[in-house]
Amino acid sequence: MEQLKLGFAPTRRSIFSAPDAVKYSNLTRQRLRELGVSFADITEFNEEGLLYNDADMQKIAAKFKAEKVDGLFVPHCNFGTEYVVARLAKELNVPVLLWGPRDERPDENGIRLRDTQCGLFATGKVLRRFQVPFTYLKNCRLTDPAFENGIRRFLAVCNVVRTFRHTRILQISTRPFDFWTTMCNEGELLEKFNIQLAPIPMPELADAVKAAKEQKTEVEKTIAYIIANMDVQIKPDELETVAALKVAMQTLADKYGCNAVAVQCWNCMQDVLGIMPCAANSLLTDEGLPVVCETDIHGAITSLLVQAAGMGENRTFFADWTVRHPDNENAELLQHCGPWPLSLAKTKPVLGYPLAFRHPGSVSAECRHGDITLARFDGDNGDYSMLLGNAKAVDGPYTKGTYLWAEVENLDRLEDKVVCGPYIHHCTGIHGDVVPILYEACKYIGVKPDLYDPVEERVKAIIRGEEPA
Repeated sequence: MEQLKLGFAPTRRSIFSAPDAVKYSNLTRQRLRELGVSFADITEFNEEGLLYNDADMQKIAAKFKAEKVDGLFVPHCNFGTEYVVARLAKELNVPVLLWGPRDERPDENGIRLRDTQCGLFATGKVLRRFQVPFTYLKNCRLTDPAFENGIRRFLAVCNVVRTFRHTRILQISTRPFDFWTTMCNEGELLEKFNIQLAPIPMPELADAVKAAKEQKTEVEKTIAYIIANMDVQIKPDELETVAALKVAMQTLADKYGCNAVAVQCWNCMQDVLGIMPCAANSLLTDEGLPVVCETDIHGAITSLLVQAAGMGENRTFFADWTVRHPDNENAELLQHCGPWPLSLAKTKPVLGYPLAFRHPGSVSAECRHGDITLARFDGDNGDYSMLLGNAKAVDGPYTKGTYLWAEVENLDRLEDKVVCGPYIHHCTGIHGDVVPILYEACKYIGVKPDLYDPVEERVKAIIRGEEPA
């Protein structure tokens, strides 16, 4: 993953202690370096290396734009100059993090040097007047766990926003006729979010598969990887086609500058290639190029955002909500024919045939257990939202394909959310809790967060630095 960069713009106000503001700005710089955070600084614009006037603000904005910062971090090293901060934030149009080091005890004469917290109150109000969304990290010390966790969480939010604003999806063929649920409004996605599609017909994919077979090298490497990591139960010529499909989709994604793929996985593909694409999808998703089924464009967007929120620590899995657990009233089967990454398999995956189709190329494996996040970006009638929530893996009956039985707090409530929409039977999962990151990112991308459990206050508390017990 390309390293994220923050624009670092510590601020002060003239009537408070400038030396103390300089002191805390330098301590903050030092702490960011300790945490390995990449940032563009402003030390060349004045002797103090602080933001407090318009003339410097223009130069700072130009530098941050030139360095393509992903977020703006504005430590209030004393009260701060709220209107200059707001003008800078408005100019940059990137996620904004407000924070200030906690004020010390007044001295023996009752003098306070910084009044940082008071300045944060002022800046928050002015940012609202400028209609600039921002993230607030509570007024804490540099050494507090809340500071490190807040910085890392904000970087993940920036990663989601950067990914969303630079999304181009390779659409392979049309949606299957029967899947009216996966229709999308291509023009609206472009107009609202600058999300671009690169549609290609199935014959172009077939030509790319043929070319991959002729080139051989990458296909042979992929075959060797599959044999080493899967229990292969298909014929050699079928295995070669699976490997060639993986190489072809990667080649086409590179050709069209795409960071995700939505493929018409049935039934046209089987007539053209004679295989299911599940294993190829699995391999590419494991390498960081999410591939989703049934030409589900909104599903591809979801997978990109969830992967970005995870900061590369875990891979995503694209699933159907399918059936309720036979014994657990709040558990649901998350399953698909076989496209989940091999790295998520609980045991060695099988490369064979899917449950409902006679063509080869599907992965079968139960997903490893743990706590997970489930999400779905979707929309209709011009409104877009993101369904978000947590679940935990539980034991359940064996089933074909890639699968996981997941327990939520209240399945009736979740079922109602999915049926009543704007969501469909698809979701994206990832191990770990990235709900607060996705929730916070929604404010920057113009999408409504929709929590399927009533945990909004808990999520907000995490974002502002109140770590759960």
